[in-house]
Amino acid sequence: MATSTLQALLDQAFPGGEVSVEDRTGGGDHFQVTVTSESFNGLSLIEQHRLVNAALAGPLADGTIHELRIRTKGTA
Repeated sequence: MATSTLQALLDQAFPGGEVSVEDRTGGGDHFQVTVTSESFNGLSLIEQHRLVNAALAGPLADGTIHELRIRTKGTA
């Protein structure tokens, strides 16, 4: 899967946020995503990661993403 596809899904889920997607191995199935969004303000780290997982539910469910490392941060 291309990083641009994941980038688009995360941009849609977190409008106005800062999103970066890195293909960690070059194989298109191990990714590091970093998202900074006001949507995370006041949420625990677990809740933040759940929102990212929900945004990427399709590729996670169909096995396109084999490994996902998530970094999140609120704006406040």
